[in-house]
Amino acid sequence: MNKLLKFIKYLTVFLFALIFIQCSSEENDDTGSSGSGNTPSLTASLSSLSFEDTQVGQNSQLKSFTLSHTNLSSDINLTTTSPFELSVDGSTFSTQLSLPVLTTSSLIFVRFIPNAINTFQENIVIQTTDIADDIVITLNGSGTPVIHNYLTFNRTRVAFGGGFNQTSVQTFNLHNDLSNIEAIKMYVKLTCPSGGCDEWDVFANVKVTDPLSGERYEMARFITPYWNDNSQLPRGFEFDVTDFKSMLTGNVELRIRTECWNAKGYEVSVDFDYIEGTPDYQYYGITRVLNYDNGSQAGVPYGVAHTFDLTRSINIPSNAQSTHLRTIISGWGQAASGDSDGRTCAEWCYRTHSVSINGANMFQHNLGPLGCASNPVSNQAPGNWTPDRAGWCPGMEVPTRIDSFTSSMAGTTFTFEYGFENWTNTTTDNSFYPISTFVVVKSDTPMSRAVVVD
Repeated sequence: MNKLLKFIKYLTVFLFALIFIQCSSEENDDTGSSGSGNTPSLTASLSSLSFEDTQVGQNSQLKSFTLSHTNLSSDINLTTTSPFELSVDGSTFSTQLSLPVLTTSSLIFVRFIPNAINTFQENIVIQTTDIADDIVITLNGSGTPVIHNYLTFNRTRVAFGGGFNQTSVQTFNLHNDLSNIEAIKMYVKLTCPSGGCDEWDVFANVKVTDPLSGERYEMARFITPYWNDNSQLPRGFEFDVTDFKSMLTGNVELRIRTECWNAKGYEVSVDFDYIEGTPDYQYYGITRVLNYDNGSQAGVPYGVAHTFDLTRSINIPSNAQSTHLRTIISGWGQAASGDSDGRTCAEWCYRTHSVSINGANMFQHNLGPLGCASNPVSNQAPGNWTPDRAGWCPGMEVPTRIDSFTSSMAGTTFTFEYGFENWTNTTTDNSFYPISTFVVVKSDTPMSRAVVVD
């Protein structure tokens, strides 16, 4: 009897344990909508997308991300805002997409088409009725001006000897409509020919021919690197030549020159960016004031008596709204200066020049150090490129000096005189300042350019 009671007791405990295990197993294996097994999920492979700067009206490079989803029964809806657009095939784009949940992942393409010069930040909002919380992806991009590019000289060889010349003159067709051109940038790329580049740092410039006078106007000056080219600069030397916009339209004659004295020289390429935007003034006019700029020793002699005329009379049109002077100057020669630092003139001696208007010293040009050692064109070994010259560096653009009048000067006639700091050359070595100066007038109404009397 006792044995039977014990057996019933053990059997009861066993049955309760079995029932408990079964219930626990059913609870853990439940696959209903309230459990994790069938819970809808939707994830994006990223939370933000940034686009490269893109010209207004142009398509950016495509970006993409992946949507991964499980246990969805409703479509996935994606919405964004112009200037961003969405696509599932990389071909057809819109600001809205509706994706059926036929697969567990979808690749989404995004592009950016800016409609203004601006910085844009918008979102992609991703929704499905199966999930309460939206997914938001942040979009960023900047619209940049439309740029019209024109290649002129294309690896044109300039050298001395070996059948080559130091100069090349060619005619090119450039942008015709300047009404919405805000700026013009010029780039000069130097490439070493197969025999290598010139070993020396030499005077070089780019000129445009004035269609009225036939004179060649110096738009930009640069000094070539020792032994090498300027390939360390992606587009070469950069110059703002907007002041010459009235001449840089239609059929244009350009001249390039490098003062190389061997047959190596350089291959020179020159291209222009015409940048769309709102011009500061609709009409530009530019007139030559000084043009002693046809080479390092064609400049004004320094420290000795000379016959170069550095005075002018300038008449500004009556409807001019802005007037400024534009000067390029660099020093050459190794005459002992007598300066305490021993720097020779005019390549090395630091000097301050003056521009006098109606006899009054109005503008100054400091030909001092530019920091040659920090020049990004740093591959000039074994050339002596790191020491500072007086206002220029080997393998660098020569600075353009802009002197703006505080008033429009409209309808006035004034005298101009360029003056050098006093110094007397007591050596037999020569010293020179090649210089070009222009007067630039601007207006929102048609005008004639300034008149300069030598």
